[in-house]
Amino acid sequence: MRAILPSFATALSLALMAAAFIAPSAFAQAQQSDQEQAVKQVALTDQQIEHFIAAQKDIGAILQKVPQGAEQPDQKTMAALDAAAKKYGFADYAEYDTVASNIGLVMAGIDPQTKKYIGAEAVLKQQIAEVEADKSMSAKDKKEELADLNAQLKAAQPVTIPANIDLVTKYYDELAAAAPQND
Repeated sequence: MRAILPSFATALSLALMAAAFIAPSAFAQAQQSDQEQAVKQVALTDQQIEHFIAAQKDIGAILQKVPQGAEQPDQKTMAALDAAAKKYGFADYAEYDTVASNIGLVMAGIDPQTKKYIGAEAVLKQQIAEVEADKSMSAKDKKEELADLNAQLKAAQPVTIPANIDLVTKYYDELAAAAPQND
C-alpha cells in the first residue's frame, strides 16, 4: 500500500525538490514503507512530458486536499484525479502516475548546478556530503537527514531507458518551474 505524502520532506537541492515534486503527484514515488518498490520504467514522449507539466496545477490542487497520513485517497478524490489526468491527455491517473514516476526517476539524477544527468546515486552522495559539512544543522536534524538520504541512496534505481534522460533534460527548466515548493 502506498502513501501519498512525499518521502522527501525537505529539499536540499533541486534533485530532492524534484523528488518532492513528483512524490505528491505520484503515489509510486511517495513514502514507501519498504523503500523497495521499483518504478515501472516506460519510454516517455515529448507529449507526455508537456501534458504532465500542464497538469501540475490541477493535480497538485487535488492532492493538497488529501489529509496528511492518508494511505490512499478516497473514491471522490480518485475520481477527481482521474478526471484531471484525462483533461490533460492521460488515459487515467494511473498513466499520469507512471509518467510522473519516470520523470522523477530522471530528475533525481540531474545535477542541479550543471543540469546534466549524473545519476541519482551521485546526486545523493553530493547531498550527503553537503549535509555532513553543514555546521548550521542541529545534530538531531543532521542525523535524520542523513538517515533519509542514505535510505534513498540504498533504494536508488538506475534509469534503464536512456532516451528518457534526454527528454527530461530537455524539459528540465519547465519541470523544475512546475514543481511545488516545499516550505
